[in-house]
Amino acid sequence: MSLIEAQQLTRSFRIPDKGPGFAAAVRHLVRPRFMERTAVDGIDLRVEAGESVAYVGPNGAGKSTTLKMLTGILAPTRGQVRVRGLDPHRDRIANARHIGVVFGQRSQLWWDLPVFESLRLLGDIYDVPQADFTRNLGELSELLELGELLRVPARQLSLGQRMRCEVAAALLHGPDLVYLDEPTLGLDVAVKDNVRRFIRHINRERGVTVMLTSHDLGDIEDLCERMVMIDGGRIIFDGPLRTMRERFGKDCAIHLSLRGQLPDALEVARKTLPELPAACSSQPEPHELVVQFDMTQVPVGPLVGRLLAALPVQDLRIQESSIESILRELYKSRPKPQDTQP
Repeated sequence: MSLIEAQQLTRSFRIPDKGPGFAAAVRHLVRPRFMERTAVDGIDLRVEAGESVAYVGPNGAGKSTTLKMLTGILAPTRGQVRVRGLDPHRDRIANARHIGVVFGQRSQLWWDLPVFESLRLLGDIYDVPQADFTRNLGELSELLELGELLRVPARQLSLGQRMRCEVAAALLHGPDLVYLDEPTLGLDVAVKDNVRRFIRHINRERGVTVMLTSHDLGDIEDLCERMVMIDGGRIIFDGPLRTMRERFGKDCAIHLSLRGQLPDALEVARKTLPELPAACSSQPEPHELVVQFDMTQVPVGPLVGRLLAALPVQDLRIQESSIESILRELYKSRPKPQDTQP
């Protein structure tokens, strides 16, 4: 049995349908109208123990709604979901004992209490034995470099300091499944690196299953081997990151720097590559050219050899599609989701 199993998981919301202005508000009070918006639309998802999964999509795609159903915060409108064999919403207490959750813009620390006191209260809430609490806190403090932060009230922490403490709070009871919703949002480079290193450690060394939502492509490429992409409430891709590259990352560009200015360099490049005339373009600098092509259609090696033989190339750089550029193109080309009227 998979750790997470979702079948035709659906969540719809009934929202007011009223126009702007005072008159529209009064009409809505007398004769209310609503429309239905489907945030998650019949997804099938399986996650195995020990996986690290990136759950990505544009804003409003249904990522956070899915996580809220997996954690038991929301009940599905249709379909079913099981986490470790439990219904997350009906068995919320039992489910909560085995999961950790970090929402980047939500805090589980008490604002005016020192961080240690918040962690101690969470230990009591989860019935963590004193010996396990001491051991877990010591390990988390060392790995996340909490140190003196444990004595500081949460309200006095910087964003990066608070986020490290939030991660510790989510893992204090030793869960085997962690949901991370934008865990590095707004963090500087050094703090991001610390948080990522810790997430890699718990996943690879301790076997904790990680499900991550993030708009930071660095998080995805650094932490996850599998990507699930959702848009309009539906899964449009589910597979290894390398498969995403192979399927959508076919575009390649060769950036050429020439020795000195060559007025007819662009024309020479187009004659050298007659099969790619429109793909050769000049850059703002007169001694730079870019050649774009489909790697599945044109071999890179022979193409570079022909360019080196025809032009006085001083330097060249081959740029393949990154996960960021692939997602950007997928987001731009996606159809607009439509609201449905009840």
